[in-house]
Amino acid sequence: MTQSTSAKVAKLNRVERNAWTKQKIFDAATKVVGKYGYAEASVARITEAAGVAQGTFYNHFENRQELLDQLLPKIGFDMVRFIRERTGTAEAARQEIERFSAFFDFILEVPEFLRILNEAEFFAPIGYQKHFDNISSAYVRILRRARTAGAIIDYSDEEFEATVQVLMGARGYLSRRYSYSEHGVTAVPDYVISAYRKLITRGLFNPADKDNNHDR
Repeated sequence: MTQSTSAKVAKLNRVERNAWTKQKIFDAATKVVGKYGYAEASVARITEAAGVAQGTFYNHFENRQELLDQLLPKIGFDMVRFIRERTGTAEAARQEIERFSAFFDFILEVPEFLRILNEAEFFAPIGYQKHFDNISSAYVRILRRARTAGAIIDYSDEEFEATVQVLMGARGYLSRRYSYSEHGVTAVPDYVISAYRKLITRGLFNPADKDNNHDR
């Protein structure tokens, strides 16, 4: 901790200091789990990375598993906030493209995200489910608002639930294919963004004779 940081922390009240310390533990856990995986993310490793005593850890978490169960949902909330700040006030389709692009900006800043997400299903299933519930319910609310504004028509709430899983799945698979490699995380190629934009705004199948486009 630098001298200037120590001075700032000294000015915090007890509640603020506790929040600051807990955030340090979350940040350290992100780095440790991202590097070693959940199985090797011991309390000792996390507290050493955070620069706090193990006793301090147990002031904030009952045990290691409680931290691991909270980690992914915490990163998920950070991701939602990050994306929201980068989404403008354009029409709904443009906002969706901005959300998509901002997701890839987020994983550049938090390259540990994919490993934490992938391993959470087995090592922190409570946090894994909570993360997906949080993200999907927030996404459905966005689509409902777009429907109310007239930007989306002919979709039920149940179809929104399914659509959100498709859109979330696209981010997951595309990040694995284009962002993550043995060399780290890189920006996705422009054609990934343009392909998503075309799919969202035009659809994949768009025959010239729409009168013959019936469900089969």
